[in-house]
Amino acid sequence: MTIDFANLQYQYQLYKNEIDEAIHKVLDKSNYIMGDEVKELEESLCNFTNTSYAITCGSGTDALLLAMMAFGIKPGDEIITTPFTFIATAETIALLGAKPVFVDIDENTYNIDTSKIEVAITPKTKAIISVSLYGQPSNLDQINKYTNNKYTNQPIYHIVDGAQSFGATYKDKAEVHYCDIYTTSFFPAKPLGCFGDGGAVLTNNQKLATKIQPLRVHGQDKRYHHRYIGLGARMDTLQCAITNVKLKHYKKDLTLRQEVAKKYTTLFTNHKSLIIPFVKQDRTSSYAQYSIRVKNRDELQTRLKEQGIPTAIHYPMPLHLQECFNYLGYKKGDFPVAEKISKEIMSLPMNPYLTKDEVEFIVNKVIECID
Repeated sequence: MTIDFANLQYQYQLYKNEIDEAIHKVLDKSNYIMGDEVKELEESLCNFTNTSYAITCGSGTDALLLAMMAFGIKPGDEIITTPFTFIATAETIALLGAKPVFVDIDENTYNIDTSKIEVAITPKTKAIISVSLYGQPSNLDQINKYTNNKYTNQPIYHIVDGAQSFGATYKDKAEVHYCDIYTTSFFPAKPLGCFGDGGAVLTNNQKLATKIQPLRVHGQDKRYHHRYIGLGARMDTLQCAITNVKLKHYKKDLTLRQEVAKKYTTLFTNHKSLIIPFVKQDRTSSYAQYSIRVKNRDELQTRLKEQGIPTAIHYPMPLHLQECFNYLGYKKGDFPVAEKISKEIMSLPMNPYLTKDEVEFIVNKVIECID
């Protein structure tokens, strides 16, 4: 048996007629930038999340940049975030000249440890970026307790990096309702992915939305009139058209993804030689990844590959140990939980279309290799 990690081709074939029709509709109009499908997707994203404003953009990375630019993040500002995430979370902070300030993670959820945020706040703290790793929201209520004038002479903004979590809920609502700005990614392998790069910024704040809309088009509020220094960060019409089709089926696909995760969890339960994902009761996960922890990861990956089972590591090195962040002065041992998890974490195949037989095959091979 050969397993497909994300099975993007299966999904395309499933919705092929609708996707092809949507693509050809754009081709027939040749309106490739800011066509009607862009507005259609933004309205659909608002409806899906019950949000006031959605602004599509070129990628999840662009979404983070736009969010911080909307808050006027500048050199010298400090942004608190997690070291256990994809580099874009902290890279975008550095690109704007601000300083990433890392806080260790919770050993159960792998998200930022909210009990350690307060000691990281200084008069220079401008924002907190929480990351919904693998699709599970952080403790958003606790984070929001730090976003007031008690700690600094200005508000501390809360951005949720939801690149992996679109469709997840926190206390029965979309994450955007518990932060100032929610960002997401439509990279092809994400739970809701397009056929290239794409992303979106969601907010319930009209003032922020009104600023982000021109920021993604070089700060332009009308043709050749530039109110802000901005970006070329539009999501093209073709990608919006494709994502619109997939969004129509997303509730069903998300449910299937969660059912696959449940099958994994049920079959792995009581096997003490590995640690399975832990999702808190007051939230749901979109399960961008199903990541387990094992002690013999390298050996296990090799043996699973021989059995036709692909795996991945998200992520093998915490950001504070990456060469590009040497200038921050962090060292090995500063964030022991993140360092520990990075040596043990391993993602198994995860997509809505894994069959019961495939999941059982994967689980049996994992157990066979570690027992």
